[in-house]
Amino acid sequence: MFKNKIVLVTGGSSGIGAATAVLFAKEGAAVAIVGRNVVKLEEVAEKCTTYGSQVLTIKADVSKDEDTDVVVKQAIDKFGKIDVLVNNAGILREADILSDNFLDTFDEVNVSSIAGTRVLRPNCIAYRTSKAALNHFTRSCALELAKHGVRVNSVSPGPTKTNIFDGLAVGADALKAQTALKKISECEEIADLIIYLASDKAKSITGSDYIIDNGTSLL
Repeated sequence: MFKNKIVLVTGGSSGIGAATAVLFAKEGAAVAIVGRNVVKLEEVAEKCTTYGSQVLTIKADVSKDEDTDVVVKQAIDKFGKIDVLVNNAGILREADILSDNFLDTFDEVNVSSIAGTRVLRPNCIAYRTSKAALNHFTRSCALELAKHGVRVNSVSPGPTKTNIFDGLAVGADALKAQTALKKISECEEIADLIIYLASDKAKSITGSDYIIDNGTSLL
């Protein structure tokens, strides 16, 4: 499905980002994986190469402007272009990326959260507000970049088994109870949705936020 496509995944050393990178590799893409933990990056890269994928690992903190510039440059230097961005950690500046003539097609997927649309519990004001901003950022970018043939969508997971999940004070059983389906998502389930949105099967979808929360938003 993604043969000859180049995919850049930020936050790719664990969790949803790692699962997404591996799934893109399985679908034939070459992947550039960005993260801060070199050991974990190499572990993800090894899984990707089992599918014959070309892999570039980039140690960087994409919350820093100088690291963002390095990420884009290394990916372009290695592969010559970027077709898909999975914006799973931090923000890559679209204006800078679009100014590079090497990028022919750029389908962006921002990973948000249902916290961007729902107030589920106290003490998470900054997190909820940032996710709400990301959702509006997605819609704004989709409108502005449509003339370039760029699609921009977001994915909003509910409770998902990641390393962040392990550090939550709320237990697994409590989180399951907050969902209609009484289950927590696996990272691979989120990756499946990201793959779909980045594929040609979703070529008419842009500016949308896809909720995958086991029915949490229904309660």
